[in-house]
Amino acid sequence: MRLVVTGGGSGGHVYPALSVVASLRELAGDRLGPDDLLYVGMVQGMEYGLVRRAGLPFQGVSAGPVRGRTPPRLAVSGTRIVAGVAQAAALLRRFRAQAVLATGGYVCVPVVLGAWLQRIPTLVYLPDVEPGLAVRFLSRFARRIAVSVEQSRSALPAGKVTVTGYPVRPELFRLDRVQARQRFGLAPEGKLLLVLGGSQGSRSINEALRAVLPELLEACQIIHVCGQEDEAALRAARDTLPDGMRRRYLLYRYLHEDMPYALAAADLAVSRSGASVLGEYPAVGLPSVLVPYPHAGMHQRHNARALADAGAALILEERGLESLYAWVRRLLEDTETLQAMSVQARVLARPDAARRIAGMLLELAGEPVALRTVEASVARPEPVEEAG
Repeated sequence: MRLVVTGGGSGGHVYPALSVVASLRELAGDRLGPDDLLYVGMVQGMEYGLVRRAGLPFQGVSAGPVRGRTPPRLAVSGTRIVAGVAQAAALLRRFRAQAVLATGGYVCVPVVLGAWLQRIPTLVYLPDVEPGLAVRFLSRFARRIAVSVEQSRSALPAGKVTVTGYPVRPELFRLDRVQARQRFGLAPEGKLLLVLGGSQGSRSINEALRAVLPELLEACQIIHVCGQEDEAALRAARDTLPDGMRRRYLLYRYLHEDMPYALAAADLAVSRSGASVLGEYPAVGLPSVLVPYPHAGMHQRHNARALADAGAALILEERGLESLYAWVRRLLEDTETLQAMSVQARVLARPDAARRIAGMLLELAGEPVALRTVEASVARPEPVEEAG
């Protein structure tokens, strides 16, 4: 069996793919050897590092963005896409791919088109609520389409769509708060705020937090994943804090394997509303204050609205970030509201999403499997070592 996975540009496209890969290996067993999976992306994209870190074979193809490009840049992107289609078609032929999974990002365009030219069936997965230009275009060439939420169905071709949920790392359903906090050396009691800016960080969220950092640290512990650009400035701000406050503020450029522990440890998250919030926050029952990125089409706004309409999140506009302290402090002090939001988040969880998407891909490859239902209950985790 030979399967190809593609997706890139953000963690919201890469991490779902890696979650599905883990389920593919579980479901297929001996039928899927170490050389039977290939990830195709852009070498200069963030997917390269994440996929190599996960131990998957990686091949690069040429691609380019379309949205918001001037005519000269659009011509450059068009040239890259045409070259990428030829590269992908040749790569898929050499690899003898039986099916392709595409999880989003413009790198998927040449790969899916290359598969279509080779008559290789493709499964497109839409992480966000609202499909972007790439997914809308590729849906014409896909054999099947998986989506995170029911609201996405009407925007895509009838008869191809299956609602699977957002695939997340399985450990999110097994961790508990106490052990997750032990991972970071944090006190088990008291409120913990998790601040995220997405895979690239968020300047506006970082600045809003820095402006009220001492006041917030009087009310809670904070794990802050800030991205690369603002790390130095935030470390300088941390160094000015008194010792007691400094120990309550954990600052990271990025979290890889420890991100599930950060999610499970927190009482409340403040973040952008990339696609991952649709799966990761429900998996751990994490209430959130979501700040949709205003320059990404309407994707993040639709994602935030899906959680807010379910009672699992509040939406804070970018222009209102000066009120961040008031919003967070009010929620942290309102245990009843936080608990209600947590319950509503867990209602949205789909623990079987990765397995369902993996099963759909195996079916396209002519290797169907019998899927058993994954229990939604959270099992007690195995003990973890404290972070050094």
